[in-house]
Order: sequence, then structure tokens, then C-alpha cells
Amino acid sequence: MHRHGIDVTTTVEVRLRGQADEVQLEFATQQNRVLVTHDADFLIISSQFNEHFGIAYCKQGSRSIGQMIQRLIQVYEQLNSEEMKGKVQYL
Repeated sequence: MHRHGIDVTTTVEVRLRGQADEVQLEFATQQNRVLVTHDADFLIISSQFNEHFGIAYCKQGSRSIGQMIQRLIQVYEQLNSEEMKGKVQYL
């Protein structure tokens, strides 16, 4: 994704691996980032807390990593940050 000029971080890079979902979403919100996940719990959380900067959800096993990256690039190219704010984008 960096190749395409898209600023990304991972839970490992920011030392959030194993942290509660709410902690991860709060970090993404503070950083004005879209959270990309396989975890369906974020669908429930997003329905209760829509002040986030977007969630990109893909059911685990439904797409390859390459397919997810291509879909994320499409979302990045088609939607601006205001259009993603508070929304869930299904990959």
C-alpha cells in the first residue's frame, strides 16, 4: 500500500496486537485512520460508536491478501475521508 502513496500502519508496528477492540479503534480514531479488519466484532462496535474514521471489513477467508489490497486501493481512490467517516466499507 505504501507503493501507492497510502499511509498505513499495522497493529504490530504500533504495539496494539492483543489489545481490546475498543483500544484499537480509539487509536485509529485518534490518528484519523480507517481500521482494516477481519474481526466482525468491529461491526457491532461501529453501530454503537460512529465517531471513527471508517472501518474496512472483510470476512476472514473470503478474499486473498492481494484481493483485499486491490479493494482497499479502490476504496482509497473512490472515497474521501469525509465519506468514510463513521461508515463500514465491506471489502
